[in-house]
Amino acid sequence: MSEPLTGVMPKRIRFGSRGTVVGPMTQLAEERERLAGLHYEGFSVSQLGATIGGVIDGVDITSDLPDATIAELRRCLLDFKVIFFRDQPLTAERHVAFARRFGDLEVHPFIPSNTSQPELVRFEKEATIGGFENGWHSDVSWRAVPSAAAVLHAVEVPDIGGDTSFSDMYAAYDGLPTSVKERIENLVAVHDFSRVFGLSLDDDARAEMQVKFPTVEHPVVRTHGETGRRLLYVNRFFTLRILGMSETESDELMDLLCRQAETAEYQCRFQWKQDSVAFWDNRAVQHLALSDYWPQRRIMERASIIGEIPV
Repeated sequence: MSEPLTGVMPKRIRFGSRGTVVGPMTQLAEERERLAGLHYEGFSVSQLGATIGGVIDGVDITSDLPDATIAELRRCLLDFKVIFFRDQPLTAERHVAFARRFGDLEVHPFIPSNTSQPELVRFEKEATIGGFENGWHSDVSWRAVPSAAAVLHAVEVPDIGGDTSFSDMYAAYDGLPTSVKERIENLVAVHDFSRVFGLSLDDDARAEMQVKFPTVEHPVVRTHGETGRRLLYVNRFFTLRILGMSETESDELMDLLCRQAETAEYQCRFQWKQDSVAFWDNRAVQHLALSDYWPQRRIMERASIIGEIPV
């Protein structure tokens, strides 16, 4: 732990005509120091980013863990927003069994599953199938009840490339100017699958899926169902527009809000190895998978835990 803050706080400064802002993100200090002081029963955690990301050591998630350890992992997930494990050779069955300890699992209607476990979606990318996950997003925000969390297992990864970055949406909200917070406090946005998953469907199939999964409305600023903290809940993949605004006004505000995920100080970046696992709180973070490994193979499998209606 560092010494308590004293004296005058350094301020961020803006220079040039393009609005570039530099300087220390002093608002991150309290959460960074809180995470540094946490302890858990049965395992240790190495902090990866300032306010996000913890690498777990001392837990074998391929085994049938006791309830007390599961409860501690849940607490750790809520604290660090995303947690990582190394050397976890999960079978499809054990992957699903571990994820199910944290809640009911969803079945994704668009991404192919592991053949033996429909709750697992399989991302298999190689020379003829590129990776298109390299944009900031939270999963399935187009659902009326989006997922609460996800467990992603690296089945096969390239020697270099394919890292995943995660961005803290609590920090993104906290870092907004007060005037912007007041402006967005009660706004609602429309979310839809079509811009992403609709690209692979013909007109008839897209219309059929739009009946099954119509557009939904979620608050621009939601309250986390377990921590009670406020966070930004819009993303470039699935959020179409903000209600009650002209298209131009909505686009400008959406761009401002979505750019917050791009702030490097809000992020952590995880370098995959075979049998690494990432377990993220899909409410509290957005993520981006780097698409820098083509034409090499990258195979991942994900189980997603059903969440709550965003409020």
